[in-house]
Amino acid sequence: MRFSLLFSFVIVVGLCSYKFSEAREPVCSKFAYEEQLLEKMIRTEIKVETMVNEFKKTEDNVISTLGDIKQTVADFTDMFADMRGNITDEMLKRGDEIKRREESFKTSFEETRKNLTSDIEAEKEKLFQLQGKLEQPPIAFYAHHLKDLVLDSTNEILIFEKTFTNEGTGYDTSTGLFTAPVRGLYQFDVHTCTLNDKYANPGLVLEGNIIAAHAHYGDAIHSCGSFGAIIRVRSGEKVWVKSTSSGSNRQLYQGYHWMNTFSGVLVSY
Repeated sequence: MRFSLLFSFVIVVGLCSYKFSEAREPVCSKFAYEEQLLEKMIRTEIKVETMVNEFKKTEDNVISTLGDIKQTVADFTDMFADMRGNITDEMLKRGDEIKRREESFKTSFEETRKNLTSDIEAEKEKLFQLQGKLEQPPIAFYAHHLKDLVLDSTNEILIFEKTFTNEGTGYDTSTGLFTAPVRGLYQFDVHTCTLNDKYANPGLVLEGNIIAAHAHYGDAIHSCGSFGAIIRVRSGEKVWVKSTSSGSNRQLYQGYHWMNTFSGVLVSY
């Protein structure tokens, strides 16, 4: 279609050119005129055909080039899509890794904070307890001089009615009972003397339970003996000394060189 239109256009242009130049050419015979006209038409057709071929080649080159460009663009598009996909996947992976590490760090930090807080609270509690211990007055007593020497009743409490020391006021001289002001480890000691030809069976008692005991006999002269215990006592618990047996031959003795004593001291909290 394009060739036919182009050929027609060339024919018309040729004819017009011929008419303009016809007046300048000398008048020849009818056959000479037709020969010249045919020759010009052939030359024109050859030129037109050459031009059409050139246009065709150019068109093919353009189409081929456009195809190459289109393919190149498609290749770049695919390559860019692949690169973008790879970059996106890598970014997502990196993002997930960063998020995982962040969560791990938060968890580790929170555990460390809790442990540190717990340790600090424990140390503070220890310090408070130590401060309380330092502020606590010393607890110790040393009592002597029995109120009653005759042991005529089993479970009779031996009341030491005088004290040399009563730090913390835990010992009661009217009852013979020591009441622990604070809980802790205490050491108690009992020393008693027996009249000659008499027996004694004193025992150390914690809240009704005998925790230490002793028996001794005064043969020809007065006799003394000692015993004791180290025990843990809770705050408010009571400790005392009692006779574990009774009878007419059970009697204690006291004098300048024969002193009956009951003592106790807080060793540690």
